[in-house]
Amino acid sequence: MSSIRLFILGSLAERGPMHGHGLLLLAEEEHIDLWTDFAASAVYGAIKRLAAEGLISDERVEKHGNYPARQVFRISDSGRKTLDDLREQALTEIVIKPDPLDLALARLDPDRLDDLPGLIQGRLSQLRESYESDGARLEEITQHLTIAERWAMLHELSRLRSEIGWHEELLAALPDIISDERSRKEHSP
Repeated sequence: MSSIRLFILGSLAERGPMHGHGLLLLAEEEHIDLWTDFAASAVYGAIKRLAAEGLISDERVEKHGNYPARQVFRISDSGRKTLDDLREQALTEIVIKPDPLDLALARLDPDRLDDLPGLIQGRLSQLRESYESDGARLEEITQHLTIAERWAMLHELSRLRSEIGWHEELLAALPDIISDERSRKEHSP
């Protein structure tokens, strides 16, 4: 599932032909980096790929004042079909990516167990900062969002809350984890 494809194709289908800079500004205006898995700056590369695949096509070239000429793109018929498929895929498939933390936790360095509480506390602090920052940003821009966009951002906040809760539980369990790891090290050949 490609979020950036969904964004570009969906934007062109909804708003009509646009140039790359317009799509970039739209991504920035919608604060896409707060609630999707891509940065606004990735738009230009994705446009080239979509054009090469025939999912968008040239509409016209615009030149305004001293600004450089800009290629305006429109969604093609095959792009509309792809957009339908992407929407359905995004609405039906559940995506929860593995966190490398889990593998590191399962493969702890027995000589660095004393570092573990500080490392986990650091992660927890980062998660809390992200939650506070994203929540404040949502409050700041909520008047500019559609109801659906607000729910998309609330989904990200919900995920952060869940991660915070899991990390708090992990911190509470660390004494048992560390004790178990030390015990296993003592009994290993």
